[in-house]
Amino acid sequence: MERDKLERKIAALAAGDKRAFDYIYEHTNRPVYFAILYIVKNKADAEDVLQETYVRALRALESYAAGTNFIGWLVRIGKNLALNHLQRAGREVATDFTEQPWKYGAHEQELPYLFDLAAKVLAEDEYEILMLCQVAGYKRREAAQMLGIPIGTVTWKNNEALKKLRNILEKEGQA
Repeated sequence: MERDKLERKIAALAAGDKRAFDYIYEHTNRPVYFAILYIVKNKADAEDVLQETYVRALRALESYAAGTNFIGWLVRIGKNLALNHLQRAGREVATDFTEQPWKYGAHEQELPYLFDLAAKVLAEDEYEILMLCQVAGYKRREAAQMLGIPIGTVTWKNNEALKKLRNILEKEGQA
């Protein structure tokens, strides 16, 4: 039902109803953002690439095949732009955690470390599922629908991702 409403809003936007964009953005930005963040590993850069993703998507809206996975289409645009961003910036994809002082700070500063740790040790699909289910607050059913995979796969990968992170944090004495 939610997917049908999203499709109706996409059609309305394509027909010129600019108000439909608010609904589309609200219901699609989180998975796109986390997919981009996984690649660029920097919140500010991820936000910039996210903005560029929606600008590009609006320009190319006519190329979206109605009834397919719109979120997947947006994620693909975002990932391509994120990779282009890294190439332009000349950065390495990996992050050196030992040089990040906030890792050793107060508890409220540990969240970026957890996100970076997750991006480092998890496969891309595990990271995306973890961010959708644990951070963005989507239900596993919703994440499965967004990603176009079975709910059982989402549940399994979410649990495996949590186990991997828990094991690493226990080894570091932070769990």
